[in-house]
Amino acid sequence: MADYNDSLEYLRKIAVSKLGLERITELCRKLGNPQNKTKIIHVAGTNGKGSFCTMISEILRDSGYKTGCFSSPALTEVTDSFRINGNEISQNDFAEIMTDIIPVCESMSDKPTEFEVLTAVAFELFAREKCDIAVIECGMGGDTDSTNVINSPLLSVITNIALDHTSFLGNTTQEIALHKAGIIKSGRPVLYGGNNTDALEIIRNTAVKSNSALTVTKHGRLSNISSDIHGISLDFEKFGTIRTSMTGTYQQYNIANVLTAVEILRGEGLNISETAVKSGLLSARIHGRFELLSENPVIIFDGSHNPDGINQLAMSIDKYFDKKIVLLTGVMADKDYELYPQILGKYIDRVYTLKPDNPRALDSTTLLLTFLKYGIPGATGENADIIINIAVDYALENNIPLIAAGSLYMYKDFIKSLNLRNLHG
Repeated sequence: MADYNDSLEYLRKIAVSKLGLERITELCRKLGNPQNKTKIIHVAGTNGKGSFCTMISEILRDSGYKTGCFSSPALTEVTDSFRINGNEISQNDFAEIMTDIIPVCESMSDKPTEFEVLTAVAFELFAREKCDIAVIECGMGGDTDSTNVINSPLLSVITNIALDHTSFLGNTTQEIALHKAGIIKSGRPVLYGGNNTDALEIIRNTAVKSNSALTVTKHGRLSNISSDIHGISLDFEKFGTIRTSMTGTYQQYNIANVLTAVEILRGEGLNISETAVKSGLLSARIHGRFELLSENPVIIFDGSHNPDGINQLAMSIDKYFDKKIVLLTGVMADKDYELYPQILGKYIDRVYTLKPDNPRALDSTTLLLTFLKYGIPGATGENADIIINIAVDYALENNIPLIAAGSLYMYKDFIKSLNLRNLHG
């Protein structure tokens, strides 16, 4: 009998980060290479991957394709990373696949890591479910990411290139682009949705060497853009007016990438109607990306954990609010967390810090002291639930928005606290 808790315990035991394709290649081979049994859209990039995956998955589902989606990190339960036609898989389904995969992992002399096992679960799940198409998000980088065992993707997508994970991927956009471009496969189309010219040069050179047709998203095709905290309306050349409930100002660029991808996929023989495009984007929801969780007070969660993401968050705050905000934040220790007060400082009335539930998390006192150094008042504590509730109370008492921003690993505790107060519905 498959046991979900046993599966989680096994993942905890192998929760290490090691790049490289040796282990995942061997694991997939022992499983019969399930990654080669489904058509795959492979998505890399610094930011925008999750939003892109959600949007394109909804469009494909509304086009009549049985669609799988694998994204990370999971925001609530581990099952949140795996979706079939937009629906999170059950704990029992996850445990059944893990029960089959664990003995294979244990037979290997070099045991797979947590993310490698999760990647294998995704490939096996989508093969068993006979998905027509699976949308697979890279965890980190591209060339040595465990998802990069896909031989011939339907489409490779690089959403954008900016600085992040510099200790693993390099300190320049060119170095990072080299890693991301590793998902480009011989003779298969690739889409680049960013605006960094140095990165584009790297990606273009890789595409030429791989004989892969490169398309670059033309954001100039966007027009008539209007947005508020409830959604975005815009026109995109040849598609007409598009509406979505996704709210961050950066989503307009993700939408442009998705619509450009639709054009490429149509060229690859997929039947994607205008109706499916518009209904898919209208129904698309993604947690933790400038997600409106409450209206009284206004509470928004945004997983802005790198320089580009923090700058994009600042643009959204500047556009949507005419008053200062309460910031609740927690980050990983390897992030450039001083950017939060530097970039967001002028928008913050008060800050509350917590330590996300992750071994790599920065302690909340060090984070608070960083804000105090910039003259931003705040408080912290050991108990995340208490700090979250204090931040909510402060927002209510002062009638100002609360923005929870930083690591996606604090999302689960945040939602739990809001649910207990009946603020998240």
